[in-house]
Amino acid sequence: MKKIYIAGPDVFEKNAVEIGKKYRDLCRKYGFEGLYPLDNEVDFSTGKKNAARQIFEANRKMIDECDIVVANLNPFRGKESDSGTVWECGYAFAKGKIVYGYMRDTREYLERFEKAETKEENGRFYDMQGKVIEDFSHPLNLMLACSIKIVQGDFKEALKVLSEHS
Repeated sequence: MKKIYIAGPDVFEKNAVEIGKKYRDLCRKYGFEGLYPLDNEVDFSTGKKNAARQIFEANRKMIDECDIVVANLNPFRGKESDSGTVWECGYAFAKGKIVYGYMRDTREYLERFEKAETKEENGRFYDMQGKVIEDFSHPLNLMLACSIKIVQGDFKEALKVLSEHS
């Protein structure tokens, strides 16, 4: 049975443990074994930095042991995906793993900005801080979009698409 590492900021939700159980159950339904970051044991009595290192090492080990990563790439605390999740996707890609990401809104990145949030100069679009807004017809930064399969929908939809292509 192929193992899926379940990546995403869902671990920051109040009901994160229940979400993990639901996702692992869905993995079983589609013929996979789900590995959820909160399944790791961490000794928080050793201090914050040591606990952080334990979490990092345990999650990296899970990614090493998995065959596939399925990542929640919905915006988190802004317009971009969770930076930890993006790191996990990049690490998995570099290790030769299959990586799927899911998003509710898969419109092109530029289209997700409101007109009032952008300004145009000579056919290029800029955000309100004067930074170029990437415009390569992808919903995310090109480095992520070109290295993974992006599915519109939720975790279940990503598993459905993945099981059809496995």
